[in-house]
This record gives sequence, C-alpha cells and structure tokens, in this order.
Amino acid sequence: MSDDLKEIAQRKLSFFQTLKAVLWALFGVRKGSGYQEDISKLNPVHLIVAGVVLAVIFVVSLVKIAGWAITFLT
Repeated sequence: MSDDLKEIAQRKLSFFQTLKAVLWALFGVRKGSGYQEDISKLNPVHLIVAGVVLAVIFVVSLVKIAGWAITFLT
C-alpha cells in the first residue's frame, strides 16, 4: 500500500497544471476525455492544496463583495 501512495504522489502534473484542472472543475465545463486525462495525472497533494487555496480565495472574495455592497447600498 505504501508503494501505491508513493507512486500516486509522483504523478506528472505540476501545481499550476493542477490548479488549472481545479479551476476548470470549479467552472463546470470540461470534456470527459480531458477529465479522465487529468485524473490519471493529478498529484493528490497538489489537488488538496489547490482546493484549499481556491476555497479561501472564494470565501474572501464573497466577504469583500458583501462588505462593498453593504457600504455602497447604505
């Protein structure tokens, strides 16, 4: 089992390529073949980090937009 985890962690896509795949998934537009290709090459550590980073950016953006809207509308 340990060898499987080491093999998965050594996958080919860089962090920025993983970030691009996560952004495509967030947007919701992706061909099935592109999805399958990404899944076979994604590094799970990069995937987790990219997901957390994008979630934080999303939440901070929503808070900033809400703050701006409250200030602007009152």
